Amino acid sequence: MIKPSLLLAAASHTAMGIAVGLGFAFLATHITALGIATLINYGPTPDVVMIMFVGTCAITFGIGATLTGLAITLTEDPDNTGRE
Repeated sequence: MIKPSLLLAAASHTAMGIAVGLGFAFLATHITALGIATLINYGPTPDVVMIMFVGTCAITFGIGATLTGLAITLTEDPDNTGRE
């Protein structure tokens, strides 16, 4: 049975991953030395390409953080001894 704490942990890891993905997309498009914004602006529909780039970064980082967080959470050994 799925515990609510596991769902909350997965949701928080997803939110953190999406936030990191948005930050990465922001930095990648605002660092001129990378040339990503220039490449996007030369396309026929730069608005659509920018939205796709940002969405792809956010979804990729979100899925990666969710899977990593679930792997770490599910393999933790719960300490029920009461010791600190």
